[in-house]
Amino acid sequence: MTYTTVELLGTIFFGLAVIHTFMVGRILQWAYHFPKDSLWNNVLHLLGEIEAVFAIWAALFMTLYIFIDGWNSAIAYQNSLNFVEPFFIFAIMVVCSTRPILSAARQGILFISTAIQKIFRTPAVLTDLFVVLIVGPLSGSFITEPAAMTVTAFMLNSMLQKETNKLIYALIAVLFVNVSIGGALTPFAAPPILMVANKWNWDFTFVLTQFGWKSAIAVMINTVALILIFRREFSQNCITLKEVEKRLAGSQAEIPWAVTLIHLVFLAGIVITGHHQNAFLGIFLLFLGVATVTLRYQDTLRLKESLLVSMFLGGIIQFGAFQKWWLAPLLGSMGDLLLFKGAVGLTAITDNAALTYLGSQVEGLSDSSKYALVAGAIAGGGLTIIANAPNAAGYSILSHKFPGGIKPLNLLIAALAPTAVAIFCLWVL
Repeated sequence: MTYTTVELLGTIFFGLAVIHTFMVGRILQWAYHFPKDSLWNNVLHLLGEIEAVFAIWAALFMTLYIFIDGWNSAIAYQNSLNFVEPFFIFAIMVVCSTRPILSAARQGILFISTAIQKIFRTPAVLTDLFVVLIVGPLSGSFITEPAAMTVTAFMLNSMLQKETNKLIYALIAVLFVNVSIGGALTPFAAPPILMVANKWNWDFTFVLTQFGWKSAIAVMINTVALILIFRREFSQNCITLKEVEKRLAGSQAEIPWAVTLIHLVFLAGIVITGHHQNAFLGIFLLFLGVATVTLRYQDTLRLKESLLVSMFLGGIIQFGAFQKWWLAPLLGSMGDLLLFKGAVGLTAITDNAALTYLGSQVEGLSDSSKYALVAGAIAGGGLTIIANAPNAAGYSILSHKFPGGIKPLNLLIAALAPTAVAIFCLWVL
């Protein structure tokens, strides 16, 4: 392996950022030792925001980069990076978190859930959860994973009234794993597949037959297992989507169908142009104007939360290129089974889309090795918040359910079981 000083420092700073993510809970505890709104209290609260971690370390690294290689070199590197994904997630989170989009999604889930209840006589709240955790993640294959994560997380957030640590970690772990594998029915929605689909000539039929049906089975197994294990806790701590609708109807203006339709058109436009930054940002800016005009039917737009998620992903991208010197040779030296296992493990500390992209730069990979790399990357996408880009969006929406914030080690442990199901389905079936 050969590397420059800047590449080595990029890896070291990336490693420090990963370690930092596992310490955010402790840092927030330290913040409470200082008076509220004091300088140290605010600084530690910032350092304890997991969305800010990679951006902070990326800023420190870029400062060092300028000192070592000069301003022009650092700017040239910055210009070489592709920030389409963070901008897209920012736009899609804002649009999908609006009241008309969430209301339309709830109505669609309710329609399916009610039909299932009538046929199988299943409890309403458990049936709602079943449909949300299956239809939501699988829809990511068509509306993109970030959109699916945003809508699904908001619906779970509205249903969950009380929570215990064991329940909430199990729920978010299944959500993260299901979204990571649920986008694998098509070649354009899951970032790890999107990164390699064109280069390796993977079309819709190939992705559906090699990944899609296996992923769909894993999503269903994970969902059924979660509901069976925690059926009592869910029954006690959750309300049905019908009850959510009833509560909202009493406190909010009824949304005209034309407003909902306009929002859906804007959402479709952003999804269709999701790989063309100028196009979807232009549509998004027009949408902000529509949101202002339809203020009566809106909640507060989640601009801050969406920006934090984008900042988180931008920080990861900032470090991505500096991992090539060790990741590419490592991936190229592995056999198929070892490559699959290695991809699952490496995804926990490296965004799975970055992992498959670097793997695609390795020349001479066999077809079986290509499958092993991508299958491992999507199977491990729920292990940590940084493992799959949409996880940051889910974390942002559900983090208030965790007293003291999500503990990454607890999430990793909770995600082991659903990840094992994904591994079995993608490798054994």
